[in-house]
Amino acid sequence: MRTWSSELLAVSMAGHDKGKTYLALPGEENYYLLCDGKTRTLENPKKKKEKHVQVIRHLPEELLGQMRTICSDADIRRILKEYKQLHSEE
Repeated sequence: MRTWSSELLAVSMAGHDKGKTYLALPGEENYYLLCDGKTRTLENPKKKKEKHVQVIRHLPEELLGQMRTICSDADIRRILKEYKQLHSEE
């Protein structure tokens, strides 16, 4: 089981994946490691500069609780799906 101390959701602001939502994990300096659970898995995350990513700062508590222990790509897909459902209701 992987445990991430500062997991975030983020939207890509540049590149061919512009507008796509990812789970953003801390990476090297000035970079995030982006995962979507499908094409970008935990084993093969996309490395993207901080300036090309918009971090989603206000997340519902229910999602934050689920994000504290991410075990698999299925967990990532579920979190992103729930976020999109909540976001579309607003």
